[in-house]
Amino acid sequence: MPQQYDDDEPKVKSVTAPKPTARGGKMTDKQKADLKKHMEKMHKGGMSASEMKSHRMKLMGKMRKDPKMTPARAHKMISK
Repeated sequence: MPQQYDDDEPKVKSVTAPKPTARGGKMTDKQKADLKKHMEKMHKGGMSASEMKSHRMKLMGKMRKDPKMTPARAHKMISK
């Protein structure tokens, strides 16, 4: 038998689960209400449904990371 197969135990690396990344918390009720108002304003401005969904997801991502983030500040950040 070849030398590489002499061991009875298989040579397998121990695999560890990846660490979860910090994703922030849930949005506050005030943030949710402010976001709803902001999205209504965007809808009246003529934004399409697909643009609104993308915009909303970007805003929510920013707002979840910082509990003090407002839709206006998040909008400025993603507009740059």
